[in-house]
Amino acid sequence: MPQTLHIPCPHCHAANRVPAERLGERPNCGRCKSPLFTGHPVDLDAASFDKHLAHSDLPLVVDFWAPWCGPCRTMAPVFAQAAAQFEPRIRLAKVDTKAVPGLAARFSIRSIPTLIAFRDGREIARQSGALDGASLQRWLRSLG
Repeated sequence: MPQTLHIPCPHCHAANRVPAERLGERPNCGRCKSPLFTGHPVDLDAASFDKHLAHSDLPLVVDFWAPWCGPCRTMAPVFAQAAAQFEPRIRLAKVDTKAVPGLAARFSIRSIPTLIAFRDGREIARQSGALDGASLQRWLRSLG
């Protein structure tokens, strides 16, 4: 029996079961039929964040940012490029701390941008400050 992974849809946030060996075949959501992997970071609010955190077998890396933050805007294209490179092995997502301040408080975000990596619903790594492309790739590879 193949290993099955649980992957929330980036569009409707429904949980999907996907055989691990089929991740590279561009699977679609069983509910909304949209692609499960778009090559772009997923924008999350409080409710969708909890769904992705609780129902994903993939590592989740979240960029906590704000629209007024210059370093956040500088890092945004680098983060987007990493999403295209690391999917489907890692899900990259963004949380706007201005729009969802409760999540920033929940995870004690003191400076932005801050990246937090989660696995199995638990924080496994944190990185504060903007990263260039090479540094971000190194950090993402270090997550295993």
